Amino acid sequence: MNNSKGRVLVAMSGGIDSSVAAVLLHEQGYEVVGMTMKTWDYASAGGSKKETGCCSLDSINDARDIAVQLGFPHYIIDIRDEFGDFVINNFTDEYLAGRTPNPCVLCNTHIKWDALLRRADQLGCQYIATGHYANVRHENGRYVISKGLDENKDQSYALWGVSQESLARTMFPLGSLRKTEIYQMARDRGFTELVNKPESYEICFIPDNDYRGFLRRRVEGLEARVAGGEFVLRDGTVIGKHEGYPFYTIGQRKGLGVALGFPVYVTEIRPETNQVVLGNFEELASTQTVVGKLNLGKYASLEGRGLVRSTTKIRYNHDGATAFLEQKGDKIYVYFEEPVHAITPGQAAVFYDGNDVLGGGWIERHTIGEVPEHSASVSATV
Repeated sequence: MNNSKGRVLVAMSGGIDSSVAAVLLHEQGYEVVGMTMKTWDYASAGGSKKETGCCSLDSINDARDIAVQLGFPHYIIDIRDEFGDFVINNFTDEYLAGRTPNPCVLCNTHIKWDALLRRADQLGCQYIATGHYANVRHENGRYVISKGLDENKDQSYALWGVSQESLARTMFPLGSLRKTEIYQMARDRGFTELVNKPESYEICFIPDNDYRGFLRRRVEGLEARVAGGEFVLRDGTVIGKHEGYPFYTIGQRKGLGVALGFPVYVTEIRPETNQVVLGNFEELASTQTVVGKLNLGKYASLEGRGLVRSTTKIRYNHDGATAFLEQKGDKIYVYFEEPVHAITPGQAAVFYDGNDVLGGGWIERHTIGEVPEHSASVSATV
């Protein structure tokens, strides 16, 4: 079949978003090829919960059913080895280093897009598409990711690491739609099973949401190595024992088992001494952070531009805070206008110019400090 709009490989997880994305492209006249990626076999991790989500047999069959009904080909690719070697090893390594990883961002950046583009080339597809709520456009020689129309579903934060070369061939059919419209489109086309299907929000290889149990099963002898560490205050005062530093995250309040007469939070993790630092809410506040392993989107570099104003998100569900960015080589120094809480090494920081993604990187550390002088006079535009 020849089609003037071109051939597009659609990543189909079996859920409503990627399924409707495939349907819309099919209706718009693209020659659609569906592909479902098997990234993880939960049974191999020793988990007790039934496999669910994008890697389950049910989800794979749901994706294939859509393809059969609409008459386009569908393939299943097994990327468990490349996924496991990179994403899961990074996940365990980051916790052992006292950081809190974001495997979904890492997977998008290094696994899924590369895997899709390789198969797209093999299948003669000019484009790839996903069901993410985001937009991409070409402007001034750059491919720019921007927020999806539906602010409650926007996924641009998770896409900051996708390369320019990959974005040149990427389509986001849902970027200009709201979730309510997606549900209605599925109903109108008779795909009621998609509307009634529960959505999964867990990490795909931890469907029971118990990352501590996963680490214990994954890292042989972990508990013996890290048990019995100290809870300390910032000044070094020992106030209790903990289960092991990898089992805690910055900002955590519940499950500490420490009573000091006021709410306490994890403010720092020290893997070299197996210490977890606790403090009050104010001690979670920082005005600076350093971000590395950058990928810039709207502009090739911010270096030499002085302080660049942005809205910076320090985690997926963060509303974002006004900050001034200063690029020095392969690092960006972020100076927040007001203190932000629980800046967490290992998480991604993503920089926005309005709705556009300037770029992002991985949080390396945070320090208490002041916003540089004259930052208030810096233009909001780059």
